[in-house]
Amino acid sequence: MTKEIVNKVANSGLVSFNLEDYYKKEERKLFDISPFLFQGIIVKEKEFRQAIKDYDWSQFKNCYVALQCSTDAIVPSWAFMLVSLSIAPYAIQVVHGSLFDLERELFVEELAKIDYKQYQNKLVIIKGCSQYPVPEFAYTMVAQKLLPLVKSLMFGEACSTVPLFKSKKK
Repeated sequence: MTKEIVNKVANSGLVSFNLEDYYKKEERKLFDISPFLFQGIIVKEKEFRQAIKDYDWSQFKNCYVALQCSTDAIVPSWAFMLVSLSIAPYAIQVVHGSLFDLERELFVEELAKIDYKQYQNKLVIIKGCSQYPVPEFAYTMVAQKLLPLVKSLMFGEACSTVPLFKSKKK
């Protein structure tokens, strides 16, 4: 006599929220403006413009690009704008800041598109393991969005969750 195998997780009503579904998989690149500055700290407009004009921007094709200056230079806003306009025809998106700032921007944009009402009164697990580098702030952001809606909120995998929140019975 064989026992029927029952998938208790599938029958539990648990809903999984997987942040890696919102991870954009295209390559990220950092562009540092400092090598284009005189002595790494001064924008000499004529030379700067020429160097930007002569640069091969095609290496940023189909990438997300973070644009920053790694030196302690005072760089006028127009210089960053000029570089971003030179990268724009090749890149998917350009963000002024670090690679972390770029990742934040990408996740904020994607998570803003979600209709969180679909999780109303549900038992939700924010999936913990992923093959892509999901930043910690994204977990916090999603938890805050889900908190007013869900019946319960957990973190991890269906087989081993960490309870985060359970609504009070009315």
